[in-house]
Amino acid sequence: MIPESPTQTLRRLVNGYQVTQAIHVAATLGIADLLRRGPRSSTELAAATETHAPSLHRVLRALGALGVLHEGDDGRFSLTAIGDCLRSDADEPVGGWADYVGRPVHFQAWGALLHTVRTGENAFASVHGTDVWEYRAEHPEDGAVFDRAMTDVSRRANAHLLEAYDFGGMRLVVDVGGGHGALLAAVLAAHPRLRGVVFDQPHVVAGAPEVLEAAGVADRCEVVGGSFFDDVPAGGDAYLLKAILHDWEDEDALRILRSCRAAVVEGGAVLVVERELGAPNESPDAKLSDLNMMVGPGGRERTREQFAQLLSAGGFALERVVPTAIGLSVLEGRAA
Repeated sequence: MIPESPTQTLRRLVNGYQVTQAIHVAATLGIADLLRRGPRSSTELAAATETHAPSLHRVLRALGALGVLHEGDDGRFSLTAIGDCLRSDADEPVGGWADYVGRPVHFQAWGALLHTVRTGENAFASVHGTDVWEYRAEHPEDGAVFDRAMTDVSRRANAHLLEAYDFGGMRLVVDVGGGHGALLAAVLAAHPRLRGVVFDQPHVVAGAPEVLEAAGVADRCEVVGGSFFDDVPAGGDAYLLKAILHDWEDEDALRILRSCRAAVVEGGAVLVVERELGAPNESPDAKLSDLNMMVGPGGRERTREQFAQLLSAGGFALERVVPTAIGLSVLEGRAA
């Protein structure tokens, strides 16, 4: 195989948006679920999804060239190992995220990245006239797609987090900003003596009981609605903050940590699950996620040193950092 030239590599990177949108189409239409039982033609898939068959065929053909699907000699399409991750029941699903990031509400905000770089203003707010939280509350359809994306992200990370970090010996874990409770459900399922609280905005945690029931842990988990800027449920010996602090600049992140500090039992911990920015010229996923935070909610990714400073200001001492196989770290802060 002839190596890519610098021009070819750069052109491929520049055209990455085309891949995002093609995968978004397949995810939104549920193509992977339709291919779960075997190959199907683009005509059959178009009939099942009520789409224009020739146009759908062109998208599927491109995904075949990318390795997301496989186009057989008979013209039928099947799933590859990569495409299998778009299934709604995949062990490490990505379909919810693909559905969300290709939607106009998210894509248009990224289109205003240059505006943010020039002005420092939040891209999402400049495009939509409000922040991401108010927008999702006012647009339930987009909010539901985002919630599904976050549930898929949690499901994808759950096994890796449980493999890396031992929750054994804890009594009560409070998942702050826990969404529909997918992560806490996995933690409770792995530790039958543990109890939990999933805490998030009322309209978000409304979807948690179904997830907890399906995991068989609803009898050991309380669902509470509220704002983590005001207070969080008290009495936990561990407060779980997965992908929460990176949504916020330091001042607001400190408010969240101080809410946890006021609620945690003496000697308890806060478990911050985030990406670490890493050294220069490394960790592209973390650095692109940092741009995503800048464009969307207005937060940032942080270095380990920045996390330590933030935890200290919030009343916690960074005791240890536990890496996972999925690029996330568990930063354990002990109540100071």
